[in-house]
Amino acid sequence: MKGSTFNQLTIFQAIVKEGSIRAAARKLEIAPPSVSQALKQLESSVGLPLFTRSTRHIELTEAGRLLHDQISEAINTLDFAVETVKDLSEQPSGKVSITLPRFVYQSFFRPIYAEFCQRYPEIKLEISISDKTVNLLEDGYDMGIRFGDKLEPGVVAHQLTPPLKEALFASTDYIKAHGAPKKIEDLQDHKVIQYRFTTSNQLAPLSLMQNKQSLRIDMPTALIVNDTDAIVDAAKKGIGIGKVLIPAVETELKNKELHPILEKHWHEYSGMYLYFLQNTQKAKRIRVLIDFLLEKISPN
Repeated sequence: MKGSTFNQLTIFQAIVKEGSIRAAARKLEIAPPSVSQALKQLESSVGLPLFTRSTRHIELTEAGRLLHDQISEAINTLDFAVETVKDLSEQPSGKVSITLPRFVYQSFFRPIYAEFCQRYPEIKLEISISDKTVNLLEDGYDMGIRFGDKLEPGVVAHQLTPPLKEALFASTDYIKAHGAPKKIEDLQDHKVIQYRFTTSNQLAPLSLMQNKQSLRIDMPTALIVNDTDAIVDAAKKGIGIGKVLIPAVETELKNKELHPILEKHWHEYSGMYLYFLQNTQKAKRIRVLIDFLLEKISPN
């Protein structure tokens, strides 16, 4: 591949990721006319337009989408190959981006990320909190944390936690006022504090185990929030029965601020996995964050 063609493809990828020629120019720290010229040369080389343009929008054509799909992994691999060699003589530096669900941030990442920043002051950490499933290559993140290990091709996963159970709990005041459910059927006489996913706008389902079978449970709702800390707080105030994964409420259960409800029926969910694109861990700035998270969270 000629050097000029590689540069054109790199600029093309930047336009796709940033959404415009001007944004790509800012990202690459070059002048917008240079970006436009490189795009024209690439389109001339392939013999087809790669974008449709209007005064406000730029969108991939069918040829552009095909080219993007074909070169994304290769460009990414070449970038990291160069970075890996450069890393040999340098301290870890540069930007590292991670995407993770709100619960994972609150329960696992928030207590430790400051230590990482202090340990590696030359690294600029970018944290994106989102409940949606993220494609690292398409969305431009270096790594992510999610539940389960079902991943896209070319993505590597490391288990961070064993399977986690979802706890049901209530305060002493709530139990005094309403009693404690003794069996699953009793939940119809109680109200639950619900969690709504911010991206899908869906309510998180409540599942319990009975006779080794998973049951979907519908309960009257006391309150709806989009934050697990808010669920725990509302439960402590006696508003209803809370439900979150155990790590988010472990302290309150241990110190008896909250009491377990129907514990033998708690549903177990897949553990958390750290995932990243194959070979990207060779870049020092990414590898040190991977190692740090495995050190702080992983059960191994």
